Amino acid sequence: MTDEFDSLSSAPVPGVNDRPVDGQAPDDALRAELAQAKAQAQEQRDLYLRALADFDNYKKRSERLIREQSDAGRRALLTRVLGVLDNLERAAAFRGAGTSAEQLVDGLLATAKQFTSMLEAEGVRPVSLLGKPFDPKISEAVGTRATADVPANTVVDEARKGYMIGDELLRPAQVIVSKPSE
Repeated sequence: MTDEFDSLSSAPVPGVNDRPVDGQAPDDALRAELAQAKAQAQEQRDLYLRALADFDNYKKRSERLIREQSDAGRRALLTRVLGVLDNLERAAAFRGAGTSAEQLVDGLLATAKQFTSMLEAEGVRPVSLLGKPFDPKISEAVGTRATADVPANTVVDEARKGYMIGDELLRPAQVIVSKPSE
């Protein structure tokens, strides 16, 4: 590109004043201006590359932080679940040690209560649907039952509870829905 510039600058251009600018020959002034423009372009390129590298580092840091926080939350939840598992294993260990069925049931109910409390602490709550109209947004109909005393499409039994976390459905309930008796 410099060779083209040199060949063009040596050819006379009609109507152009051949006087030197600021005491420099016209070629020297243009070369100085070109060198300054190249230096500015290089400086801007360096700034751009630095900003690009900074953004890439920020993105990696953010992804790592999100992953670490997710892992920490998962570990905390699983630690609480292990406490429930410990209680279930203790109940199973007493099955032949002269423990009555009533004591086993009491232990299982206490463990279920512990597990329910853990879920509630995480914002999970069961969806109560018995006696309410069937809503396919929060439940799945897995069967029907003919009933004369309940309006059609009313939930009459739950095969599996549904759960919400906050305002979002965590798991739909599986329900039995009424149908008119024949």
